[in-house]
Amino acid sequence: MRYLLLILFCLPDWAKAQTTFAALERFCIDCHDADTKKGGVDLDSILQDGIAKHPATWEKVVKQLNARHMPPIGKKRPDERGYDELIAALTTELDAQPPQAIAGPAFRRLTRTEYQNAVRDLLAVEFDAKAAFPTDEISHGFDNITVGDLPPALLDRYISAAQKIARQAVGTSTQPEITAIRVRPDITQEYHVPGLPLGTRGGVLVKHVFAQSGDYEVQVRLQRDRNEQVEGMHGQHQLQILLDREVQSEFTVQPAKDKNYEKIDAHLKARFHVAGGQHDLGVTFLPNGSPVLERLRQPYKSSYNLHRHPRLNPAVYQVTITGPLKAEGTGDTPSRQLIFGASKTDPEAILKPILRRAWRRDITAADLECVLPFVREASSLEKGIESALAAILVSREFLFRTEQKADEAALASKLAFFLWSSLPDDELLSQRPLDLETQARRMLRDPRAKALVTNFADQWLYLRNLDSITPDARLFPDFDHNLRESLRTETSLLFADVIENDRSVLDLLRTDRTWLDERLAVHYGIPHIHGSRFREVRLDAPTQRGGLLRQGSILTVTSYATRTSPVIRGHWILKNLLATEPPPPPPNVPALDGVISETLPIRERLAKHREMAACASCHNLMDPVGFALENYDAIGRWRAEADARGGFADGSEFEGVSGLEDTLLKRPELFVTALTEKLMTYALGRCLEANDMPAVRKIVSRAKANGWKFSEIIVGIAESLRK
Repeated sequence: MRYLLLILFCLPDWAKAQTTFAALERFCIDCHDADTKKGGVDLDSILQDGIAKHPATWEKVVKQLNARHMPPIGKKRPDERGYDELIAALTTELDAQPPQAIAGPAFRRLTRTEYQNAVRDLLAVEFDAKAAFPTDEISHGFDNITVGDLPPALLDRYISAAQKIARQAVGTSTQPEITAIRVRPDITQEYHVPGLPLGTRGGVLVKHVFAQSGDYEVQVRLQRDRNEQVEGMHGQHQLQILLDREVQSEFTVQPAKDKNYEKIDAHLKARFHVAGGQHDLGVTFLPNGSPVLERLRQPYKSSYNLHRHPRLNPAVYQVTITGPLKAEGTGDTPSRQLIFGASKTDPEAILKPILRRAWRRDITAADLECVLPFVREASSLEKGIESALAAILVSREFLFRTEQKADEAALASKLAFFLWSSLPDDELLSQRPLDLETQARRMLRDPRAKALVTNFADQWLYLRNLDSITPDARLFPDFDHNLRESLRTETSLLFADVIENDRSVLDLLRTDRTWLDERLAVHYGIPHIHGSRFREVRLDAPTQRGGLLRQGSILTVTSYATRTSPVIRGHWILKNLLATEPPPPPPNVPALDGVISETLPIRERLAKHREMAACASCHNLMDPVGFALENYDAIGRWRAEADARGGFADGSEFEGVSGLEDTLLKRPELFVTALTEKLMTYALGRCLEANDMPAVRKIVSRAKANGWKFSEIIVGIAESLRK
């Protein structure tokens, strides 16, 4: 009876039904019937209902079959052709069902990244939302999923931020403001800082918005050690304060003869005129030559902080900007140009385009009446516009994305926040109907598409975790924040190159190019790279660098502070590159303290770990994959002597990162499916469900037919947003 029902309701073709049923009966039902029900999955009981009635279960089956995780090693398994035929039969039936709506949450708050970008594009104000708002909670890998509420404490911060942004945009404030910028203590300041003139050493470059034209005071304080003594005071040093690379003041810094260390930097204070708007403020030292101590420390490229190395030269701790002390007016700032235009004096003409962009839709007379009273009640037009802008920035329609309507304006907003993490521009809001493919391709060419690197890729690849990674100082004494940023930049530039040049996404897995500055090249042992500028470098085979799995950023965030972790690395690969994340550990797993000796080599320790029944099911999947990266230490340096034999759950074995890449590239659909799922989760602002998987397979098929190009995945996701 069950066989007959399967033929009638599950698959239309009798021969195909017989083959599929026989395969399920042979390889799956013994473990997944009503009695055994391994993993909580009972396939036997739902076969008679037809595949379409249980898409969630059958999508899990497809994922396990695709990854070759099931049937497990030791059980009867199909050959490769059998796997492909069974997967094709199941997905054909799943994809034949009527398409489901691909929609995200109808109501959600802007993340702090989206807020910052929206303010930038709306008012040309560079606002640091990370300093103003708390971190958004991460769910399913991204921070735009659980942002549905607005606690009272956060609302207060939004009000304060709106007032500050409005004052800065209009430039009406004449009261001096004090801004203090502190430099991280683990930044090495012995070498050139990007953005400062060549020939200078260390210091800091600050992008600061000066609200009005006038005089400003800049004060510099130097780094001190735990005894409050200025670090690196060996001889005399010259310090410069620059504005847009032009020297404003120069000082001599020298040791205090009477040991009054406050005298050393008390005079580092300058007052000069600044035109309103954003400027690059630099504080830097002139080089004194190379001390003997520095030469002896080679090949180390870091010298900072008494707790690791004594500084060889003084370094900047804090830059304080006070002003305007003598305001001269607002000046012609980018914000005022955007707000007031050539000579706007009509409040409606000023506010209507801003309101349209902020609220992401056409504006009615009733909408304008929500903000015009702020202008009418003010003492001047500029004060009124400032109040109106502050009100717009705390309005519900700005702070929240309300996309419950399936109209073109909501679609434009979805596309903009997906690709730009920001507001839709005038072209997106004006085009009716919206040509999703044309607009998606245009938006990918726009500089704002960098948000896919700084927002999506940073979260997908765990690059944000680099800020919290601090390798053990005794084992890795040359690790500093400069290296941390260089590691992040290399990976960001690889992902940006794939976007900008519309390359195959498989270049993320293997490529003969990378991007290096001197700091990173020294870390990798690659010669002939000099200076702080990142440049594209062609890699000669054989090479230990290239794709994501060879980059120090990924290798560092998947390690412990003292050593590598095949478990973390294997889990990262399965979750982020193959979308086959192992389940969380079961409850009540016994502690391993005293059970496995820490003196054993890591491969032997993990082998004993896998002997425990509660651990084996997951670690049999993760550990062998992670071992393939053992040629890289905890901060991504190459070590040729390591044992890097690895394997996958399907029984395949490989040697090192090259073998792992070869195995991944044999079945590229797995990686591209994982990337598509991550991008769709990010685009929709929710976790994917079984009903979304037919759309994912359609997008992957489109990408395959077009050389796996990044744009084809993006266009496919963009077009799915309309459904």
